[in-house]
Amino acid sequence: MKKLPIGIQTFSKIREEGYIYVDKTQEAFDLVNNFTYVFLSRPRRFGKSLFL
Repeated sequence: MKKLPIGIQTFSKIREEGYIYVDKTQEAFDLVNNFTYVFLSRPRRFGKSLFL
């Protein structure tokens, strides 16, 4: 089972130590190019601001 990067702040450490990383670049690109307004509903502290 792969490790989750809970509390890790550096991308290099996530990559080098084999943690799970989900690249959302394509999803962000699709949102920007296909919609005028988007509502992201997720609980507090689940990375909405970082994603935007």
